[in-house]
Amino acid sequence: MIGVDIGTTSTKAVLFEENGAVVAKANEGYPLYTPTSSIAEQNPDQIFQAVLTTIKGVMTQSGIEPASVLFVSFSSAMHSVIAVDAECKPLTACITWADNRSAAMSEKLKRELDGQSIYARTGTPIHPMSPLAKLMWLRQDEEETFRKASKFISIKEYVFAKLFGEYVIDYSIASATGMMNLATLSWDEEALALTGVTPGQLSKLVPTTYALHDLKPTYAADMGLLPSTSFIVGASDGVLSNLGVNAIEPGVIAATIGTSGAIRTVVDRPVTDPKGRIFCYALTDKLWVIGGPVNNGGMLYRWVRDEFASAEVETAERLGLDPYDLLNQIAERVRPGADGLLFHPYLTGERAPLWNPDARGSFFGLTMHHKKEHIIRSVLEGVIFNLYTVLLAMEEQIGRPTKIQATGGFARSPLWRQMMADIFDQEVVVPESFESSCLGAVVLGLYGLGRIDSLNVVSTMVGATHSHKPIAENAKVYHELLPIYIQISRKLEEEYTAIAKFQQRLFEA
Repeated sequence: MIGVDIGTTSTKAVLFEENGAVVAKANEGYPLYTPTSSIAEQNPDQIFQAVLTTIKGVMTQSGIEPASVLFVSFSSAMHSVIAVDAECKPLTACITWADNRSAAMSEKLKRELDGQSIYARTGTPIHPMSPLAKLMWLRQDEEETFRKASKFISIKEYVFAKLFGEYVIDYSIASATGMMNLATLSWDEEALALTGVTPGQLSKLVPTTYALHDLKPTYAADMGLLPSTSFIVGASDGVLSNLGVNAIEPGVIAATIGTSGAIRTVVDRPVTDPKGRIFCYALTDKLWVIGGPVNNGGMLYRWVRDEFASAEVETAERLGLDPYDLLNQIAERVRPGADGLLFHPYLTGERAPLWNPDARGSFFGLTMHHKKEHIIRSVLEGVIFNLYTVLLAMEEQIGRPTKIQATGGFARSPLWRQMMADIFDQEVVVPESFESSCLGAVVLGLYGLGRIDSLNVVSTMVGATHSHKPIAENAKVYHELLPIYIQISRKLEEEYTAIAKFQQRLFEA
């Protein structure tokens, strides 16, 4: 079984045995083009080529016969938009979730166009990431391109259109567009009316278990597969990550911190938030994932390393250490709470729980007592505090979680894992699965082809690597600081807008 994960910075392919054992892995990176602070685009053909290359890579590494491949199943990043012509040639780059050019449209949706009722029906929070806002922006600011477009599709739809000549979108990716009605699993008429897009300009809605066959022979040869190989359309990376770490039972939370981060849980019916703080996306037509994504995760530890710790990086290289291990040791010298130094990690705006692209980062409580080690620790704590505020919003809908499964690059740091247990004041378990979205994709494929009768089989494929229980005195400190942390971001809403406008004028100049 081959699981493919089309991500923002790279595409991964993993070849699994049917019991979940990993046979081979391949990874192909590609750039994110950010010529201004608002633009975040990619070349769709580079990503398509990465899909071909990584699948070929695992076939070559493993040496297995093409006939031995049961299927290929897909995971993909959400919220991308590509305008294509009648021949499926791109008229735009792939406009990613991080593109912020639709910020004004997003604000108009919130303030003037009853965005809350659209969110309640579609489950996608009103934000520039949403394809709903992106299409409204394209219609207004890129009128000629919008008029020429035959279809508006995501990157995964583009890949399947190239491979099979068929436009399909799974319920999971569609539920992240802001344009699919969760109750009817059909395109929402009111949302489409706002974009000026017709249902015929969107792909056919299909279950996440939908299979395509008759792969174009040229591409089959490029990947080392048979043209008859089944391709499962799959779902989005977020919901499949939950499946891949066995966080699908009621009350089980998956908390992920990679470059960005997210916290999610599975429910058996669509659930939205009266305050619009959490998303609701489909895993299957009977299971839904609710939660919230944060922009600012591990990228901020890299920022600390690059901007504050050049001497430490040099020392680590001289000693043959990982620079992050050395920074962890430095941060461990400081007491929990960083002696009253709070960091709000909104360096790239923020999605959940604020849904405010104008939010900006800040240190609060800084005194002459604070040193570099306090700054390092406060950044790590600030990322976890922010993720915990998303969980608090979720708890209003689902109650306190019974179990927390933690994944992502942060899980390599014992200090950061313990911080999560202390701030969340619950045990945190790190599953063995490091390729959770790819594993989730192949489990979904097994289910779709009828080789398993329940997604719960993933529990036999995932073990536990680390477990951290909260330290009572640490949890007490964080519990005291949390209300201060939350109040600051609420009080600075007008100031976020003002400083963002000032910065935008500087960049435009």
